[in-house]
Amino acid sequence: MSESGRDPQVVAAALLGDRRMVEACGTHDLQTLIRLMRSRGASLRGLASVTGMSPGRVYEYEVGERQPRGFEVFERISDGFRIPGRYLRLADRPWEEADTTEASPGEDDLDRWVPSHTVEAISFFTRRDLMLNRREATRAIATLAVGTPLIECVERWLTPEQERAARSPLGNIGTEEIERIEQAAHLFREWDDHFGGGLRRKAVVGQLNEVADLLRDSHPSEITRRLFRVMAHLAETAAMMSWDSGMHATAQRYYILALRASKEAKEYAFGANILASMARQLLYMGRPDDALELIRLAEDGAKGRASGAVWSMLHTREAWAYAKLGRVQAFRRATGKAEDALAGADRSEDPYWIRYFDEAELTGVTGGRLLDLAQEHRGSPVYAREAEALIDRALKLRRPESMRSFSLDQAPPERARASCQRRP
Repeated sequence: MSESGRDPQVVAAALLGDRRMVEACGTHDLQTLIRLMRSRGASLRGLASVTGMSPGRVYEYEVGERQPRGFEVFERISDGFRIPGRYLRLADRPWEEADTTEASPGEDDLDRWVPSHTVEAISFFTRRDLMLNRREATRAIATLAVGTPLIECVERWLTPEQERAARSPLGNIGTEEIERIEQAAHLFREWDDHFGGGLRRKAVVGQLNEVADLLRDSHPSEITRRLFRVMAHLAETAAMMSWDSGMHATAQRYYILALRASKEAKEYAFGANILASMARQLLYMGRPDDALELIRLAEDGAKGRASGAVWSMLHTREAWAYAKLGRVQAFRRATGKAEDALAGADRSEDPYWIRYFDEAELTGVTGGRLLDLAQEHRGSPVYAREAEALIDRALKLRRPESMRSFSLDQAPPERARASCQRRP
């Protein structure tokens, strides 16, 4: 760390997901606000520098020897820490509009995919996400990237790029601390897998911002790799939670950032999983051609690096794209590959993030895609009956802890039965 401690703006952005920080801002409790900042690594010198106050004055506020008078102090706090005015009962500050209209989102993803650029991209994006409310965030990132610009961007995942090592402060993170961060990332993902929704989205984004800050320092190569790996996992969870919150463009941006981090961690199987998630998003948005391109890119990166369960999942996404394109024979071939891959999978080698993909998941997904084909073929009873049988079987196989996937399978059987009653 530098002599001035952690960047106060980065600290403040991460703390805006903390109820205590929000309450301190709203009640103008400057003592608590500063103490929270200090507890996260901001120094007196750093806080003083960005607010235009002396370190002694900041210390007086911290220990309660001086109380702020008037709004000028809080305007300095807002501008120095980049805390939006509404948190401090102020009008929007001039820099707020500038922050939301800066370079269009994703431009830095067209830059080189090297460690320092990835860290800066994630640090900037998470900080902005933490500072904006949902309406502002949606306005700032309005549309999904599709077509050639998207494909050209994510192809950098498999492009080797070298970066000259830069001198940076020596970090002091050890294996125990990184294990705690990894456990937190795992718990966040389990929460999302079991319950869905965006209830903890800001907490995940805040943790992701903290990991980016850790990566500004230099560490032994194994620690660096593990930090990038946990960064990829957190970014993917943030993407899923953003999706659940209806923030589809923000979700795509987090997926791309997760892919960048997975490249630096050399986690190619997880990168393939991220691309599969991006493909699923595009399939829901009616872009099967783009989704198929992403799946093919995922399969290129997964060769010799992914387990049977991962390959099975990739083939189901491929089959989904074919179903949306009306390519029945290609759908059947891809589904057969998915079944074969899962049947021959050694589940003991699976990482935690693919353990959800079991026979029930494969069966339910296949049934859902057959239902899509039934609808594409004017309610074909052949596809509908096959879909109904598979979905009913998936519901019986579903594990109790997989409530999120279970809930997603509730509606299709009725739709399948309705399709069976239609004429082709």
